[in-house]
Amino acid sequence: MTNFAASLSREEFDYLDGTASAGPVVRVAIRALRVAGSPRIAGENLEHVRTLADTPDELPPIIVHRPTMRVIDGVHRLRAAKVRGQLEIAVRFFDGDEADAFVLAVRANVSHGLPLSLAERKAAATSIVATHPHWSDRLIASVTGLSAKTIGEVRRTVKTPQPDRRVGQDGRVRPINSLEKRRVASNLMRADPSLSLRQVAKAAGISPETARAVRTRLQRGEDPAVRQPAGAKKIEDKRHIRPAATPAPLPDRSTVLRYLRTDPTLRFTETGRTLLRLLDVHSMSNEKWASMVRNVPPHCRETIAQAAMECARVWRTVAEQLERNSHGPL
Repeated sequence: MTNFAASLSREEFDYLDGTASAGPVVRVAIRALRVAGSPRIAGENLEHVRTLADTPDELPPIIVHRPTMRVIDGVHRLRAAKVRGQLEIAVRFFDGDEADAFVLAVRANVSHGLPLSLAERKAAATSIVATHPHWSDRLIASVTGLSAKTIGEVRRTVKTPQPDRRVGQDGRVRPINSLEKRRVASNLMRADPSLSLRQVAKAAGISPETARAVRTRLQRGEDPAVRQPAGAKKIEDKRHIRPAATPAPLPDRSTVLRYLRTDPTLRFTETGRTLLRLLDVHSMSNEKWASMVRNVPPHCRETIAQAAMECARVWRTVAEQLERNSHGPL
């Protein structure tokens, strides 16, 4: 089994988020392509095919698994091309294995196009848990558009052996049950209280923050290796509370947008998708905005400046309304 991060380039991963293009686009004969293994249980939507076929513009490239020539993403676009009478279609190739190709198909159909139904996403999650048991619940949730809790429930029904470590969304490998490592850390601290948090963390195989939590519980007379009951209020170690400082910088626009795209309440509603499309327009880097400003023709600058000010006013109004109603319905 391949590691997803190794089989998917960063560019291909970002393409599925709608933030970048992946690989060269080539023209491929339609008769050379296969349609199989789709995450869509209900099959193709003929109305959607007709809508795409009637679109005057050229449709975006489909993604094809090169080793099998199977369509990963874009079956509806392929059918629409046939309706149009095309002999060829624009394609981007994916060279990973079939398990990762299925993951790519699910992610593509969750993040754009005609969304998968809840039943289809749950069925896809079952397959991915079986083929990628080393992935964390949150990572699989981000691919399938489900909650991490739902993935955990799905995992309990799958009979595939589960590893003792999983890969998280940040690419880091973490133990599933860290209680034993906490016990090791607590024993080290009892044996030598002079050890630093970093020394304990390295020896026990935990993070410095986890080591800090272990030390805090020891100082309160609690057993660090006993899991706290769900919903238990965390007691902060007052000695480690730092005075208020300047607020942490907000994440950049592209990071915020990438996070919002993982929210199914936005992705699977028309209002949410419209909002994401509008926000996507404004997610360009400051350098790109500066380049765009420099290239505005002189005779248009004043008009575009006025239009931009009006757009800014509208967005400010939207932001103020959302802030006023952030804790209740609009």
